[in-house]
Amino acid sequence: MNLAFSPLTLTLSIFAIMLVLMAIRTPIAVAMFCAGAIGYVAQAGWLPLANFLNTQAFARFASYDLSVIPLFILMGNFATQGGISRALFQFASAVMSRFRGGLAMAAVLACAAFGAICGSSVATAATITSVALPEMRRHGYSGRLATGTLAAGGTLGILIPPSVPLVIYAILAEQNIAKLFAAAMIPGTIAMLGYMVAIAIYVRVVPGHAPEHEDDAPKLTLSALAAVTPIALIFLLVFGGIYTGKFTPTEGAAVGAAATFVAALLKREIDWDKFKLCFYATAESSAMIFLIFLGADVMNSALALTQVPAQLASVVGGWGLPPVMVVAAVLLFYVVLGAVMDELSMILLTIPIFFPMIMGLDFGMPKESVAIWFGIMVLMTVGFGLLAPPVGLNVYVVNGMARDVPIGESYRGVMPFLVSDVIRTIVLLLFPPISLWLVKFLN
Repeated sequence: MNLAFSPLTLTLSIFAIMLVLMAIRTPIAVAMFCAGAIGYVAQAGWLPLANFLNTQAFARFASYDLSVIPLFILMGNFATQGGISRALFQFASAVMSRFRGGLAMAAVLACAAFGAICGSSVATAATITSVALPEMRRHGYSGRLATGTLAAGGTLGILIPPSVPLVIYAILAEQNIAKLFAAAMIPGTIAMLGYMVAIAIYVRVVPGHAPEHEDDAPKLTLSALAAVTPIALIFLLVFGGIYTGKFTPTEGAAVGAAATFVAALLKREIDWDKFKLCFYATAESSAMIFLIFLGADVMNSALALTQVPAQLASVVGGWGLPPVMVVAAVLLFYVVLGAVMDELSMILLTIPIFFPMIMGLDFGMPKESVAIWFGIMVLMTVGFGLLAPPVGLNVYVVNGMARDVPIGESYRGVMPFLVSDVIRTIVLLLFPPISLWLVKFLN
């Protein structure tokens, strides 16, 4: 069955079907699968689609590289259920209590440390909120600053390795996961410091949202340091092993999951019910991600049949624009797309379209460096969608745990952090060596 539609009309129709299905609350994996299947049938017919589906699911899910995703998710679930977040926040509070807005800065620091063993933005936001929000409210922090800080801090769960979206990018772009993790370290650290600076400025420019002085601030003790030592050791074990070549990222994720489980046992925070919950949650999250993989594969195949992505790359290359301007336009598109899609869906849907286009441009760098830098830029940008209205998944998660705070106040609370995000993204866009500095030590 071959319907007489122009390639552009077919492409727009596929996206329109997907958006309509999403608008009626169809799961994103199903929406992409249905839209892609309709577009595929319209161009090639039912039999070619059936043949494609007959082999594609096995070809996609038989990939060894995909096993790193459930392992890092399991590692994060062990950290969540093992009481590690409480020790992190207490230690961060003791370190930052001398500064004005110190508890908010401590929440950001705890999010960054928890993200280093979690890999999920929503899990980081929810877990640190459960221990930090009551303390921040008890010390007189406004609902706006408290929820905004925790929602923004949660994004560090994907900006600082291990990062599930970055693993997915590595698989789609066929890049080295260890090098991408190394490239994300400095930008992730800059994000953390940028959020802390945003807090320091905000509490001075807009008084009344944080106490002038922290009363009964916790002291930095040996016991507080000892409580976070296992977390530091896990991070060094996993990423030290990966970066020194002792084991692959998949092996590192397995070692990290086992080590995090042992740390949770030593803290006596995990019981049989929590142990089972870790595996149930891992299975649920992994199934969701793999279904999105399949839906994106079908939709991308339908788009490839239209040849519009290839034509788009050719048209953009013929414009003669500076390559950095092309990347900036792509990043702006991600910001807009983040209003209706989550970060995993955006990456799975768009990387097969944008990546060949970017790789065809001349940045004056080796192709591998371009691929790694572009992956970091995408990672930095998809985080906007976790904070910015109208979706802002992190904002919804944190606000749902602070029921006395209006959602509008939480959105106002993330605005200083979005300004920090914009500044950081511009700097990383104009100065690629910042992201690539650590990568050269892995060559």
